[in-house]
Amino acid sequence: MLNAREGWWQERKRSWISLGIQSESGRDSELLFNKSSQSGAVYDKKNTYEAKIGRTVNWDEFFQAHPDLQTLPTTSIFDPVICELAYRWFSPDSGVVIDPFAGGSVRGVVAAKLGRQYLGCDLRSEQVEANRQQWGQIDTDGGVAPHWHCGDSRDIHQHFKGAQADFLFSCPPYADLEVYSDDPADISTLDYPEFVSAYRQIIKNALSLLKNDRFACFVVGEVRDAKGIYRNFVSDTVSAFCDAGAAYYNEAILVTQAGSLPVRAGKMFSASRKLGKTHQNVLVFVKGDPRKAVEACGEVDVTDIFPDESD
Repeated sequence: MLNAREGWWQERKRSWISLGIQSESGRDSELLFNKSSQSGAVYDKKNTYEAKIGRTVNWDEFFQAHPDLQTLPTTSIFDPVICELAYRWFSPDSGVVIDPFAGGSVRGVVAAKLGRQYLGCDLRSEQVEANRQQWGQIDTDGGVAPHWHCGDSRDIHQHFKGAQADFLFSCPPYADLEVYSDDPADISTLDYPEFVSAYRQIIKNALSLLKNDRFACFVVGEVRDAKGIYRNFVSDTVSAFCDAGAAYYNEAILVTQAGSLPVRAGKMFSASRKLGKTHQNVLVFVKGDPRKAVEACGEVDVTDIFPDESD
């Protein structure tokens, strides 16, 4: 279990963000979260404000009066710490990382800062341009710039033809939970069976660019359909990799921030008996011989990241 709520994790995350990472750049606001997804403390402040002025206000009006309190992004953002862990644990120094869903900048920035060569593909030109501009504003220390390519990830084996990756790493779109554009080529616009078909094709083609005896890792989570039933997306991801020739090697549970869930959970559970979800699945696969894949990664020093357990 990887706990993103722990103090050392949050400190590490702040260190990465302080470099200038703005993974939400290039993405429309409120793809996943809305402005009401705030902590209990912010709800209390909103209630106090309403009592003071004698009327209820919407979130836009509240944040206009209290801009310093809007700290929660309304678009899902990939955690740079899980990114760092994945690179250090499952890829060699100076290795090539391939990412078929390069919607945010964070995986490319962290890869480059850790000495990896990053090849990412995303459909939207505005996202690719935002990623490139962001890298240009970050202190690169002379590192190799991440390479973001604008194109359909179903053709990733053509976009990066001849590439030999040492690690396949991504966080895919969660079906239609976030709809990134109205482009018919955007798989987040498809119904679930069509989405899975395209998703499997992308995984197969991306995996063809991975060297033998190497690891792949996807960070995923379950999504519900319109009736509130889980689609079994985690299992569909595992099946896609296995059918493409990889073996299911590791799984970890990433415990994420609770956000406003403590405020919403009681009412949600009473109405639907749905449990609040605050975790993602970190799925690791191996292409080829696991022992050779481990050897290719080289030594790893977990004390570089984890706090000293003896303290």
